Amino acid sequence: MEKSKKVKLFIGLFYIFTVSLILYFFFSKFTFQEATSYDWIKNNRDYFYELRQSNLFLLAVLFILFAILWVFAAGFGTPLALFAGFIFGKWFGLLFAVIGMSIGATLLYIFANFFLKKMIRDKFINKFKNLEEKFKKSEFLYLLIFRFIGGVPFQIQNVLPCIFNVKVHNFFWSTFLGMIPSLFLMISIGSGLEDIIDKNLEAPKMIDLITSPSIYVPILAFFGLILITIILRKLFYKN
Repeated sequence: MEKSKKVKLFIGLFYIFTVSLILYFFFSKFTFQEATSYDWIKNNRDYFYELRQSNLFLLAVLFILFAILWVFAAGFGTPLALFAGFIFGKWFGLLFAVIGMSIGATLLYIFANFFLKKMIRDKFINKFKNLEEKFKKSEFLYLLIFRFIGGVPFQIQNVLPCIFNVKVHNFFWSTFLGMIPSLFLMISIGSGLEDIIDKNLEAPKMIDLITSPSIYVPILAFFGLILITIILRKLFYKN
């Protein structure tokens, strides 16, 4: 078997193993019905709220470590952003999520740069050849723009810069800053769920969720951000 195929097989098995392990430990404690019930969410929110009040530093460290592991292993971070907003609120949630996800993404980039660079370059260089000159001009600036506008899955964003030989410190800071706008909106949605729980002893109706300003405002802003990035992508990825 070719080396690249062995690497792909190893990564695939590692990913399946990691996800299966997380699901096993989670659902060995809770059923799916329990984990998705309003009472379960509310009760655990109260638990995390008390923990946050008594030891914010410990909870933050645990969350950041989990975020690093999650992004490195799973490669995406939307659930983390929602969870950060739900547990920590907007500003602390944004700070902890950006730190954890940036470190996790950087570790994944370093790993890919050492072990997967040739495979990634062979697969993506033709598609993103037009970006090579841009990255040579200003590595940090164009990676920052690349992070902001997206256009490719978050997992691919973390490893694609391998083909442009991006320096690690430029990768970290452009990731840190470039993720803030979209992360803030996702975290705001998570924070909005916390507000709804504070105001509702019983499970709210779907219409109440949709019409809640703490939910629909960040959702509308998120779709507005998507429209802006679509326009910018046409300019950025233009040959």
